[in-house]
Amino acid sequence: MENLNLVIGKKLLYLRKKNKLTQAELAEKLNYSDKAISKWEKGESLPPVEVFYNISKLYGVSLDYIIGDETIDPQPIKTDDRKRIYLNITHLVVVSVWFVALLLFVLFDIISHTSQWMVFAWAVPATFTVALVFDCIWHKRKGLFLLISLLIWSILLCFTLQFLTFNIWKILLVGIPVQIAVIIVSRMVKKQ
Repeated sequence: MENLNLVIGKKLLYLRKKNKLTQAELAEKLNYSDKAISKWEKGESLPPVEVFYNISKLYGVSLDYIIGDETIDPQPIKTDDRKRIYLNITHLVVVSVWFVALLLFVLFDIISHTSQWMVFAWAVPATFTVALVFDCIWHKRKGLFLLISLLIWSILLCFTLQFLTFNIWKILLVGIPVQIAVIIVSRMVKKQ
């Protein structure tokens, strides 16, 4: 039978690579040196029990899988699959926004016999709002400031179109200082 240290070392190496971590990244998460990680993976030494526990929680596997004879490979959801699921949910909600806009358009046409095409215009800022919410929840705010800018300008354009007869195009000028503020805040956040 193979040395227990080597068996555990192979499992630790497999789990680290499967989770796309370098030895340095794992060492940082566990508050150990990358040299210690290397020794564990080569079977030269074993980590303390509490580190085994932290590793099992980090990788989402049981302690028995790491130190026992269990060879079943747990199948956690991969990050790529998770991103695809999040993207699909976002798309479904966006399609729902446009479906509601279409439904309102049809209902206005049936009930009042008028074409209320502005519901489609207002669906644009609603779409950006949905995208902004899901970006904050799932994507760690990667497109936050772009979405905020798009949301601001789409709302201003909708107000301008909605009240076109009142000649309020100057409301678009409000977007300029707001856009400058968004740019300044985004630069401040990037520097941090």
